[in-house]
Amino acid sequence: MERQRFLSLRHFPGRLTAQEAAWFLGFSSHEIPMLLGARLIKPLGHPQHHGLKFFLRAELERVQDDPLWMGKACDVIVKYWKSQNVKKIKAVATVRGGRAKFPISSRSAGSGRRRPA
Repeated sequence: MERQRFLSLRHFPGRLTAQEAAWFLGFSSHEIPMLLGARLIKPLGHPQHHGLKFFLRAELERVQDDPLWMGKACDVIVKYWKSQNVKKIKAVATVRGGRAKFPISSRSAGSGRRRPA
């Protein structure tokens, strides 16, 4: 609801928060740090690393209509999630590999009783 109200404004403010910048560009708010990391967008001033960041509307308007920039931004997001998925797969493989080193007890392998031959 808040997003719809913001996007229906006739005139946007000159300085947008990260959330507003995401709405303005058509991205999710959690994708803004990815775009910052790739240096595709730049915050105003010199904010703290974890501090509140603001973005210039005029700059966002410029990149919003640039198909090359938008393609780069989408590629950055896809590359980020691809690397996160690879890390997750490696972590799962490491955990499973760690479990395989330990002997399996007879209780975890079944009931512990042997069938008569």
